[in-house]
Amino acid sequence: MDDGGRGDRLIQRAFLVIVDFQRPGDWPLEYRCLELQELVRTAGAEAVGVVTQRRSRPDPAYFIGRGKLEEVAAQVAEAGADLVIFDHDLSPAQARNLEKALNTGVLDRTQLILDIFAQRARTREGKLQVELAQLRYLLPRLTGRGTELSRLGGGIGTRGPGETKLETDRRQARRRIGELVQELEEVRRHRRVQRGRRGRSRVPVVALVGYTNAGKSTMLRALTGAETLVEDRLFATLDPLTRRLDLPGGTRALLTDTVGFIHNLPHQLVAAFSATLEEVVEADLLLHVVDASHPLAPEMVETVSKVLRDLGAGDKPVIIALNKADRIDGPPPLPDAAAEAVVVTSALTGEGLDALRQALEAALTRQRRRVRFSIPYDRLEVLDLIHRSGRVESARYAASGIEVVAELDPAAVGRVRARLAAQALG
Repeated sequence: MDDGGRGDRLIQRAFLVIVDFQRPGDWPLEYRCLELQELVRTAGAEAVGVVTQRRSRPDPAYFIGRGKLEEVAAQVAEAGADLVIFDHDLSPAQARNLEKALNTGVLDRTQLILDIFAQRARTREGKLQVELAQLRYLLPRLTGRGTELSRLGGGIGTRGPGETKLETDRRQARRRIGELVQELEEVRRHRRVQRGRRGRSRVPVVALVGYTNAGKSTMLRALTGAETLVEDRLFATLDPLTRRLDLPGGTRALLTDTVGFIHNLPHQLVAAFSATLEEVVEADLLLHVVDASHPLAPEMVETVSKVLRDLGAGDKPVIIALNKADRIDGPPPLPDAAAEAVVVTSALTGEGLDALRQALEAALTRQRRRVRFSIPYDRLEVLDLIHRSGRVESARYAASGIEVVAELDPAAVGRVRARLAAQALG
């Protein structure tokens, strides 16, 4: 089994605990177990057992009941597990009590996902965002954690800031958080400059969004020819990647891959990754990639839609690509979500990609209007601007200049007219 580049170190053996509080919107236990096992595999550990329990509310001291705690302790010892992972967020007191009672390391869902992000971040920005999320989450947990952290032995839950930083006092941790916030604000400033340049050139931006492992990276590669990491693991890619997208009618756009969403995405990640997720908020169009072969595809659509609403991007125009059509028999169920278009695709085989490109172009050009210009022969740079900004329907060469009929958005029309007016005044 792949150890994620950690050399010959033994793979950690993780025992999983999932509690069903029977709340509206909760996923069935079967699929929660499968997803938690996949998260553990992605983190580089091996799931050696799982226990579930139904409760109306968490136990304030141990999260699970005392009887279930004894059952978990016996199974952890029998399985030889060196780590217990809860599919929930634990309070600092619950985590400490569980570690003492089970005599092993204990992690919750947020720590597990943060650890995966720490492994996956490659750019300076991604690493800064992961460290900020980890420190903000662990700040209230720093007191009295030295012994418990040492027990983890440098495995899951200790990557990123690292054991040394986690054992520093609160003042140092807060100072580091302040430094990270300032550095990430510089990242946001740089992104605003980049978006300003895009705005001046009027290159539309399409942001890829979707549940993790829905096939977004494969879709980016299929639509743009970009060489991207494609891996059958959750959060296979973390840092955003932007490539040029050429559409059939001549429209050019930028297609940006973003971090995948997940059920019960920790709010620390949404907050810390706001610099990256600004790409979603500022995009002209969202391409929502859905794993149509998954039994919980409708729930995944709702999960993504909820995160988009939380980000303030709930009113963005969306095209839904029902992906992985090569894995299903018959038409997939239509998602219960508003969209400009819904297209059945397979980024792997190419099925439906032509229709998807046409849908993307139609959505991007919907705001355009048909206009006519007469361009003098000594102002051919204006004709070039029209080609870059929209779609030229026809160009007739007359004695006075080039008579052009084109589809442009209102901003591009204004720029062309301003250029022609400046020439006339000159």
